[in-house]
Amino acid sequence: MNTIPKTTEFKREATGWGTFPFTDEDFRRIAGILHESAGIHLPASKSSLVYSRLTRRLRALGLESFRDYCAFIVSERGIAERQTMIAALTTNVTSFFREPHHFTHLKKHVLERRLDEVRKGGRLRLWSAACSSGQEPYSIAMTILSLLPEALSLDVRVLATDIDFNMIANAKAGVYDRDAMQSVPSDLRDAYFRRSGEGADASWTVSEKLSSLVAFRELNLIGDWPMKGQFDAVFCRNVVIYFDEATQHKIWSRFLPFLKREGRLYIGHSERVSGPACESLIADGVTTYRLKGKDAR
Repeated sequence: MNTIPKTTEFKREATGWGTFPFTDEDFRRIAGILHESAGIHLPASKSSLVYSRLTRRLRALGLESFRDYCAFIVSERGIAERQTMIAALTTNVTSFFREPHHFTHLKKHVLERRLDEVRKGGRLRLWSAACSSGQEPYSIAMTILSLLPEALSLDVRVLATDIDFNMIANAKAGVYDRDAMQSVPSDLRDAYFRRSGEGADASWTVSEKLSSLVAFRELNLIGDWPMKGQFDAVFCRNVVIYFDEATQHKIWSRFLPFLKREGRLYIGHSERVSGPACESLIADGVTTYRLKGKDAR
């Protein structure tokens, strides 16, 4: 079992900043605040990660210890910093068309079967529930546009949410470097991105046609969900795995009333639906689920 020493001090070499005392109690307080605020379970083995990611915040605030930092983030003056801490400790790994089988399934089992209805005025809604820096919702939007080039003139929208306000800002800007664009097919890249620069300095910015399909919002998955309508597809991938078991069960169950009868739920490759939601959902492909009682099509 991983344990934290009674008192741990991490040395900063060649920085001129000295040592920030970091005790087991400091770690427990930070982990507790993160769990309470974002639902994320932080095991003791992540103590070095916490130290390395938050020392810059101590410097920025002029604090001398993690004890002072813990006191600050629970004070009224520390509300904004608490959100900054959550952002610093949140893992943001994503890419365009990540887990491509999901987009193939989305096209065949959700979008293609709604085309006629949507063209006649039907409503199409999709939700990227942990959108990070935007690659997932933009991939969803490109998939839609590949079938419905006229989507902007129809009742079609993609909601993209994330707890990290920095990621939301980056996603809205929609600027990606050469490495990030490697997984975007060249025809889609040329159709929906504007290139700037050359070689290693090249970057691509999402076009207005693509960005207009996506609405970005801050949203905490363990907080209030203000959406009122249902979704044809929900992508919640590679985020619930960071929650403890009880929180995972609650999140899976919360998605149920937001899914249309023929809607699909797409989750991460290391995740499985668990808890009470299993009574209502059935597998419909690799890490893909639909509501029970509705025949697969």
